[in-house]
Formats: sequence, C-alpha cells, structure tokens
Amino acid sequence: MKEALYYEKMPDGSVVCGLCPHGCRIKPGASGICLARANRGGVLESLAYGRLAAVHMDPIEKKPLYHFHPGSMILSVGTGGCNLKCAHCQNWELARTSPEDLSSSELSPREALELARRMGSIGIAYTYNEPLMNFEWTLETSRLLTSANMKNVLVTNGFINEKPWREILEYIDAANIDLKAFDDGFYKKICGARLAPVLRSIEIMVKSGRHVEVTYLVIPGQNDDPSKVEEAASWLAALDKKIPFHLSRYFPNYKSSAPPTPMAALEAAKAAAQKHLERVYLGNV
Repeated sequence: MKEALYYEKMPDGSVVCGLCPHGCRIKPGASGICLARANRGGVLESLAYGRLAAVHMDPIEKKPLYHFHPGSMILSVGTGGCNLKCAHCQNWELARTSPEDLSSSELSPREALELARRMGSIGIAYTYNEPLMNFEWTLETSRLLTSANMKNVLVTNGFINEKPWREILEYIDAANIDLKAFDDGFYKKICGARLAPVLRSIEIMVKSGRHVEVTYLVIPGQNDDPSKVEEAASWLAALDKKIPFHLSRYFPNYKSSAPPTPMAALEAAKAAAQKHLERVYLGNV
C-alpha cells in the first residue's frame, strides 16, 4: 500500500480526499467513489499503486492522439477505479472495479521505465481506467520518464482538482481529455460529476503549452444534438482552433442500451464542429 497525497484526517477517524472535486469523506474501512483510494486506520491509501491490470503496446493514434508523434508505439498501462460512474462506460470492467479485485501485476515506477525502454516505446500512456485515481504511481513514474527524456501521456476524464492537476502537468507531454458532453445536466445524470472542473482542466493544460486532444463520445438521444457539439467546438476554438477533436461512435455497453450512433448523426456533429475547429475526426467507425 502507498499513502495517498491530497487528503485531510478528521477527528472521528474519517479522511477527506482532496484529489478530485467529489471531496469524498471516507470512513475507516471504506473507499471513495473512485474505488481506488481507501481509509485504512485513518490513513488514506492508494489501492492502485503499482497494481497494473492492463499493460499493452499501442499505436499512439489509439489513445487517440493524431498529432503527437504520429506513427509511434507507446507502452499503455492501467489499473482499476474511476471517479466517474458513466452508464455507457466502455472500460467498465476496470473502471468500476477496485484494484484489489483485479488480476494484476506489480510494477514499480522504475520497472515501468525499464519495460518501456525494452519495448522500444516513446514513453508511457496512463490509460484504460482513470489514471489520475492512481495519482501517486502516475506522478512518480512520470517524473522518472521525464528525467529519462521519455514521453508521458494521459488519457483522462479531466475531473480533478486544480492543485494536483497543475502538479502532475509539469511531467505530462500530451493528453487526450474525454469531454463527455457540453452539458452539466448530462454530467450529473449520466456520469455523477460536473462539467466545470473538466473545462478548467482542459483550459489549464492548453494554456500550459502541453499537447491536448479532446474526445467526445456521441450517444444517440443524449449528447448528439449538433448545436451542443457546436457549443463544445466553439469553446475549444476560443482556446486554440487547432485542438484535435475526436467525435467517437458509441456502441451499447455497461448499463446503457441506446442503439449505436448512426453515421448521419456523426456526420452532423462533425459538420457542426468544423465551423470552429480545424482538426475534427470521426472515430470508432
């Protein structure tokens, strides 16, 4: 186990996690919403530290990152847990499972660095579940890779507090941030979260000069209104018109039974986004 960063001990033995905007108050023996951080005897511990349930070499384009070292392969790692509860989650087997309950391999930050080197990777992509819930391991590993002149990539929902976000960004070269919808009601109802912190994360990273690409999963009847997609694109374009925007096709998964996204809906979303952004792509088609 690894003691977590960003938490406060309470007089009654509970702890308050300060990593993400949920601010979970966690009683002894319980875990937070993310399932990856738990109160063990009044100490908040990371259950994910060094426990990797998924380790693969992937094309960088699969993240998806289309404008960051295209044609490269990157070691991609993930564990269990996520601080969102998206009904349509595509990786729910990892995201909605505690790291303790997954079959995993123990890998230290130094071992992860050496594995990336042996595999001929440009670096490490922290992905599959929500990597920021494995904050301590991701932070330590990304520091090591930075010192070794290798690349660090995040695939994240961006639902994190500003202070830890700014701390880890010092070592992150690129990220794909998942914008679930441009609608706070969608975030509250479908994901159990809020939109504003995600927009703040995107803005901070773009202004930091790091490479950012954004994914938007288009779900029929829920977030596929072209006017809302256009709002999202307009907001992104105000930061940088060259931000790559990936409109991804949805297929039924986890607790969501909506039909797959029709191609016509994807094309309409693309046309709306292209009014503002220069790099708009359709994915999972």
